[in-house]
Amino acid sequence: MTHLHHQELVEFSHQHHLEGLSEPSLEAILEHRIGYTVEKGHAFLHFQERIDRELLQHKIITSNAYTAWFSKGEQTQKQVRDFIVQFSVFSNQFLVAQLQKTINADTIDGMRASKEILANEIGVIFNGTKPVAGKDMDREGDPELVSTEGTVEGGVFRFQAAHFEWLNRIAGKLGLDFSDIGRRVHATASTLFYCDELIRLYGSPDYAISQAASYAVENWAAAGFWDELVEGLDRYNHRTGEYLPLSFFSWHSRLEAQHAQHTQEELEELYCTRKIDEDMFIRIGNKMLDGVAAFWNGLEQQRKSIV
Repeated sequence: MTHLHHQELVEFSHQHHLEGLSEPSLEAILEHRIGYTVEKGHAFLHFQERIDRELLQHKIITSNAYTAWFSKGEQTQKQVRDFIVQFSVFSNQFLVAQLQKTINADTIDGMRASKEILANEIGVIFNGTKPVAGKDMDREGDPELVSTEGTVEGGVFRFQAAHFEWLNRIAGKLGLDFSDIGRRVHATASTLFYCDELIRLYGSPDYAISQAASYAVENWAAAGFWDELVEGLDRYNHRTGEYLPLSFFSWHSRLEAQHAQHTQEELEELYCTRKIDEDMFIRIGNKMLDGVAAFWNGLEQQRKSIV
């Protein structure tokens, strides 16, 4: 998009009181694409006000007690181990939810978007990653070297680039074996509840439910909890001298900063091209965030039980 084009969209948004609408939506209105009108833009902005007030103020987004504590870096090794175990179960069960989302997509574009996430999770590197050579060849799947941008189309698969393998490396540093992590049998009741809500809502065969849950999850993921985890583990490393590899968490922190904008653009497209039940969207979004909250609140109770 040229600077002139960008300025044209800014002036158009001011002229028609559409400030807050994404540039792709403004462009679609200017080009009179089907479903996109100034009136629809105004209606969406009113809906966005409801979302901001009734969904994005969920406590797990605005005040996560566990990650706030975790960021201080005062964890014992047992508390870090328990965290990695529960997070590894979530990481593996997310693959089930993402596969369900892929299978239940209602358009080929939607299926491809879901496949992008699924394929990257299991080890297909985004092809925006710079080629490595020499002594770095054996680190080709290392999240420190893997790009957060690009597409899996034409990307290279590496076992060591699977996100679960990144977690497994951290687990190994903590004395955990592969068989100690990732499986449902290792999960607490609250972790299982969250994972099952992901599969039920995020992976729902009902497109409207899936999109509402997806929007809620992406906005939670972009709200800063990854940064708190990185900060806490970095402080833990400096305090204990263990130096756990943190790139799994720092990579996701960089990734989620981009996802939030994409998710917003997808919601605007959905609103303009389909009929949305606003009350249902907010209700399902809150149910999904209740599931997220169960996971973190379970970790909070678990860590308090450890002396």
